[in-house]
Amino acid sequence: MLETVDELKKLQPIVMKQLQMIFEKGRIAHAYIFEGEKGTGKKEIAKFFIKLMLCLNPSKNVPCETCRNCKRVESGNHPNVLHIEPDGQYIKVEQIRDLISTMTKTGLEEGRKIYVIHQADKMNVAASNTLLKFLEEPDGQVTAILLTEQYQSILPTIQSRCQHIKFSNIPKEFLIQQLQEHGLTFSMASTVSQVTNSVEKGLALAQDEQFALARKTVLKLVETVRKNVNEALLIVYDEWLPNVKEKSDLELSLDLLLLAYRDIVAIKANPESPCTYPDMIQTWKEIALSSTFEQLSNQMQAILQARQNIGRNMNRTLLMEQLMLKLQEGYSFV
Repeated sequence: MLETVDELKKLQPIVMKQLQMIFEKGRIAHAYIFEGEKGTGKKEIAKFFIKLMLCLNPSKNVPCETCRNCKRVESGNHPNVLHIEPDGQYIKVEQIRDLISTMTKTGLEEGRKIYVIHQADKMNVAASNTLLKFLEEPDGQVTAILLTEQYQSILPTIQSRCQHIKFSNIPKEFLIQQLQEHGLTFSMASTVSQVTNSVEKGLALAQDEQFALARKTVLKLVETVRKNVNEALLIVYDEWLPNVKEKSDLELSLDLLLLAYRDIVAIKANPESPCTYPDMIQTWKEIALSSTFEQLSNQMQAILQARQNIGRNMNRTLLMEQLMLKLQEGYSFV
């Protein structure tokens, strides 16, 4: 979990500056949509912003973390802060009616009332229309924060009444650091950071035996195909094909293969380039020295073509045989 303001600033520097400026200028809007992929810190930054709005002793646009309000927001016990999550597949109209009813009760404390709608794109039509009326005519000092990964799925009429805060993807270096703090090696963290932008998904991938096997097989193939295409084909038959049961498995394996050749191109251009496979740098340098940019480009094109052919339901064995021959051709004139 991200705990400190500094970590949140590293994760989303633009969003944090935006929200702190809004607070500093006293221009808190009545509704926001926080849009960003999973793992981009929407929940954590929403909590930061709520604390900032309710904090009794904010300093330099940062909540104090020690006052009664900050502590209650942190523990989820502030009576003026409500959270709505989907009930099953959707957020239902009854949930929004209950929310509005609670927000308009006099039993709440003085001051700003805040509600957070998680996965706001999951509101059904009736729920969206009910919320819309409340957004148009909020009762007193009320701020809404809608969290979503699917901005386009929210009613345009709701979008137009909210300030849109766009969260960027996590910087790769920050993601790698977070994954390492959860116990991943630098090499595995570097690899999964190219496949997902989420710490949670990255950790799940790293613990997935099938992913580890796919990674290992890809690296073996890159080393082998330049020396002996028949040996590479044996790896395809014995290790690659048995591991790709689903179409998505084959797509991921080809993506990992493409990333290996992209590493080699990057190292050829600049030996200090960051890599998807830092544990292979020495091998990549050797391959880079014995390859031209044109050859590497042709090899990457062959992988991209193979990936396209998956969608055409081409026989997997034939697809991989053709790919190995094309990858080996890249070394024919070295």
